[in-house]
Order: sequence, then structure tokens, then C-alpha cells
Amino acid sequence: MSFFNKLFSREKKENLDQGLQKTKESFLSKIGRAIAGKSTVDTEVLDNLEDALISADVGVDTTVKIIDRIEQRVAKDKYLGTSELNRMLQEEIAALLVDAPDSGFRDFDIPAGKKPYVIMVVGVNGVGKTTTIGKLAYNFKKAGKSVMLGAADTFRAAAVDQLTIWSERVGVPIVKQQMGSDPGAVAFDTVQSGAAKDVDVIIIDTAGRLHNKLHLMDELGKIKRVMKKVIPDAPHEVLLVLDGSTGQNALEQAKQFTATTEVTALAITKLDGTAKGGVVLAIANQFKIPVKYIGIGEKMEDLQVFNKESFVDSLFSVNA
Repeated sequence: MSFFNKLFSREKKENLDQGLQKTKESFLSKIGRAIAGKSTVDTEVLDNLEDALISADVGVDTTVKIIDRIEQRVAKDKYLGTSELNRMLQEEIAALLVDAPDSGFRDFDIPAGKKPYVIMVVGVNGVGKTTTIGKLAYNFKKAGKSVMLGAADTFRAAAVDQLTIWSERVGVPIVKQQMGSDPGAVAFDTVQSGAAKDVDVIIIDTAGRLHNKLHLMDELGKIKRVMKKVIPDAPHEVLLVLDGSTGQNALEQAKQFTATTEVTALAITKLDGTAKGGVVLAIANQFKIPVKYIGIGEKMEDLQVFNKESFVDSLFSVNA
């Protein structure tokens, strides 16, 4: 690794440490209280640890799985000290997180033979969906890729306006129509235009409504079908954006969206302003869908590619 890349990687890690500060402080304090005054990992320590993980928004199912795996390891050594518990926790938590099948996205690259690479972005209003699209566009462009946006959330005028602002800010073209236009028509025009102009990446915004799941499923299904008329294997990625600061509510949103469309990747936003970052573990474990991106701040650079080892290290880093 070159000096520049090492420097850049170190800067990103420092930003990650800072972005997870609230979650880390809450998480470590709860674990600290769970094992306070104990010299060995016994039943009481495991019970306290279970309570600490659940209260840190890791979720019941994921917590039970972590505790079971630690119990199995403790059973092999009756005198295992609590000083080893943090290391075991880090290993077991990292093991639960799902890796993306293609690691090329770590450098905002696109798979070979997938040009234009079409990303359909889904998620409820208010989770930071439009902001995430803007930051994605910025990072792809920074990596030397040409990008086009499609404003297929025609249900809200504000959504089109916000995406237009981001397109201007990043300096990438956008395809849009009037509020109330057919979202499928916007998606079709975007993909057709992007293919004709030989762009590398097309990012399609969609409406974020959950009050009528059947309507949402029909709409997302239609958007997919019309894109396939231009690019048969589009969309190549369905990215679900979730607000990490809502804790278990984000888990419920993931449940709703994965039931209505085939989600292939997750972006979890607003982790810098919350102590509920443990929900990342619950979502990744329960749905077995890779977390590709996390939002840890307001700047365009603050959408980071998710690295499970770095995430877990930051979560447990006392000196972050």
C-alpha cells in the first residue's frame, strides 16, 4: 500500500472512530458494567452481557446468537477471564456480519461487463435517501466514473428538488419530470439516456412510502420491468437506505422492504448522531444482506464503504 493510500485509510478510520463515538461510549459503558468486579466469565457475566447487548440495540435474536457462541467458547476454558471477553466479542460480532459478494465496490468500482451499472435506491422518507444518493454520486465521480441520476420519486416535489440540488452540487446530470409523473417513465428515460451516453453508473431514486405495501411493491416492480427493456439485467443493485438513529424501527423498515422487493445491499445513515449504532449488527445478521455503506457525518466524504473489521475495531476502541 502506498504512503498516500495509508494516509487516506488512516484518515477514514479516524473519521469512522469519531462518527461512532456516541455508540462506542454507550456500548462500552454497558459492557463495562456487565463485567465490573468479575475475574472470570460466569453465568452472571453472560446474563449481564446479554442485557447490555439488547439495550445497545443489537436486538434479541442477534444477542442470543452472540451469547450462545461465547458460552460455547467459555465452556472450553472454565477459568477464562473477563479481560478476554472484549476480544471474543469482537471476533463473534465480526463473524455475524455479511460480506458483499463483490469487493470491488470498496473503491467505488463497478463489476466488469456491467456498464451502465444501475442502482435502484429504496427507503422511507426522512432516512437520508436523497443525501445518500448525492454522496454516492460524489464518490463514484471522485473515483473517475461518469454518473447519471434519475428522479423517480415523483410523489414529492421536494424529493425532485433535493435530488436536483445534489446533481448540481456534485456536477452530474439528472433526468426528471414533473411531480406526479409516472415513476416508471422517469426510470426508463434515465436508463435509456444513460445507456446512450455510455455513462458508468446510473442511480435511480424511488418513492419512500410504506402506508400501502401492495402499491409500493407494484410500483417498484414496474420500475424494475421498464428498466429491463433497456438493460435486461437492470437494476444490478437494489440499495435499501435505513436511518441508524431510529434503532429497532430501522429493523422494522428493513423487514417491510425486504418483503416487498429483492434488496441486495444496505446503506445505514446518521450513525454519528446516535448511540444506537448496534442496530447495524441486528440488521446485517437478521437479513443476511451486506451493509455496503454507512453515513457518519454531513460531509460528502462521510458516506463510507462499510468494512466490518474497521467497524468492530472502532466500536471497541477505547482511545478512539
